Amino acid sequence: MKNILISGVVLLALLAIKITDPKPVEQVRNLNIDYYLTQSENRLSESIFLINIAEETLGVRGQWPLPRQNYAQLIQDLRLKNAGVIGFTILFPEEDRNGGDNAFSSLIEGNGIVLSQQPSPNGRNSQAPFVGTATLGDGVASNFAYNYSNVISNIPMLQEQAWGVGMTNGAPEVDGLTRRIPLATSVNKQIYPSFSLEMIRALSGSKSYTMKVEPTGIENFRLPPYEVIPTDSTGSIYLDWNVKFRSYDLDKDKLPYDFGGMPVIIGITAEGIVPQIPTPDGLKSPHEVQAIALETLMNGSNPSRPIWAPILETTLLLLLGLLVIFSVSKLPLLVSSLLSGLALLSSVAIPYYLWNSSLLLIDFSYNLISIILLFSITYFLNFYEQYRLRQQIKGQFGTYLSPIMVDMLVKDPSLMKLGGERRNMTFMFMDIVGFTPISEFYKNKDDPEGLVEIINNYLDRMTKIILKHGGTIDKFMGDCIMAFWNAPLQQDNHAELAIETATEICEAADELIKELEEKGLPRIDVGIGINTGTCIVGNMGSTARFDYSVIGDAVNLASRLEGQTRNYDGIRVLLSEGTYRECPNGSFSEIDRITVKGKSEKITIYTPIRS
Repeated sequence: MKNILISGVVLLALLAIKITDPKPVEQVRNLNIDYYLTQSENRLSESIFLINIAEETLGVRGQWPLPRQNYAQLIQDLRLKNAGVIGFTILFPEEDRNGGDNAFSSLIEGNGIVLSQQPSPNGRNSQAPFVGTATLGDGVASNFAYNYSNVISNIPMLQEQAWGVGMTNGAPEVDGLTRRIPLATSVNKQIYPSFSLEMIRALSGSKSYTMKVEPTGIENFRLPPYEVIPTDSTGSIYLDWNVKFRSYDLDKDKLPYDFGGMPVIIGITAEGIVPQIPTPDGLKSPHEVQAIALETLMNGSNPSRPIWAPILETTLLLLLGLLVIFSVSKLPLLVSSLLSGLALLSSVAIPYYLWNSSLLLIDFSYNLISIILLFSITYFLNFYEQYRLRQQIKGQFGTYLSPIMVDMLVKDPSLMKLGGERRNMTFMFMDIVGFTPISEFYKNKDDPEGLVEIINNYLDRMTKIILKHGGTIDKFMGDCIMAFWNAPLQQDNHAELAIETATEICEAADELIKELEEKGLPRIDVGIGINTGTCIVGNMGSTARFDYSVIGDAVNLASRLEGQTRNYDGIRVLLSEGTYRECPNGSFSEIDRITVKGKSEKITIYTPIRS
């Protein structure tokens, strides 16, 4: 029970860590998400083209920034080549020093151009043009979207002519990688759409879009005819990084003859102008990231981490953790290993199934680590408890039971019921007859060590015989030995074993008598009392110290019979009628009917007939 409680506390601690979600847990989860997002083979986009302002362009056209007549000319060229919506991820926050804004503005107007802007605490503007949003639900979007104080926008001449203007910021991650982008960003509580969302709106011809916001967060965006776009609570979407694009370096590569009405995104790849963005798929240029976002939205393939994902992950951890604790603590090793393996498999298989079937990003990394940790701790506690119990059994029974019986108990402690139980058993008390003369002999010689040696030799021989016949040594009382059979292990022939033990002890006593006579020592003999009856057997004592022992009237009778052996010459072994009846095939001689202390009725006593 203690082990289960400790494992339960460990599980609660793991659940608490999961709920509080510290940075290390978030980092591990991000690695899991990276695996999801990058596991598929790369495919070539058939929907989006990229045009790069690369090193070749700067070499041909001069220093950065390019005169804006260049962009006006590029728009004309793309229109002639049947390009669709054209997006710029390049910002135009200042007027063109070459006076090309009028020409650029005239080409932006009516040509399906989407410009970009960037939220920033260092931006010059606190507001910028935006597209109105229809909101469904009871939540407030600005309470959940990433919020900024300012924005870097384009000069009004250009921005007012654009079909749309969208934010190009990413969602901040603990490890600095960009895995997702917000479809909506809040600047001073005003909601602005992302660049990719504006591109989609331009492609669909819609004047606005709809956002569903509940008290738990932003749930999705709707922009017909495209499918509903599910998001996380911040309004962000994870990107499908397994896509490549047909990309053309301006002034180096020949542009296609016909773009087929497909959207084109223009950005910078020249070194040292804009930093590349770290992603799960490596470093990418900003306009490539926006193209990936647009491709994700157009294909309806955006992976999503729903609001209820942490609840599902926590519930799985709780259920699978309880399964591991129960199986390891209560079931056999093979069964518990199979169930724990099933728990491990389930912690991965369920999230993986949801990913493959619905592109849901359910983290399995934390639960997998937690289940392994919980299994290891619970298994160790269980192993240690079994080890401690085995050591306790060896310490408790090693000197009282035969090695074979001790091994049986160690392998299966359940064979011994601790605490006390009623059981029919056979008891034997054996004492030295003639102890006083030999004690006085050594006293007169002033040799107490010699007496101890004789007694230990005697006890050692008799103990080995008792253990040989499966008896349990209860205690040594001076020169007396108390033993019993049929506990802690079941022995159907316990009475017969006790009589066989007594017979062999008598033979050993004959040998001992002969040895003592040869040394000129006083004769000693044995007296043995045996009784079979019901008693209570188990761990007796206090919580601090206890012994495995027996109590009951049947035990006392065996002790009384041992004392009666002094009353009959030549009789070493006396047994009760209870033992006699347990051995129908034995050879016995009825000795007498006597009254013993503590008994009002006479009892019949017997002795085995030695062949």
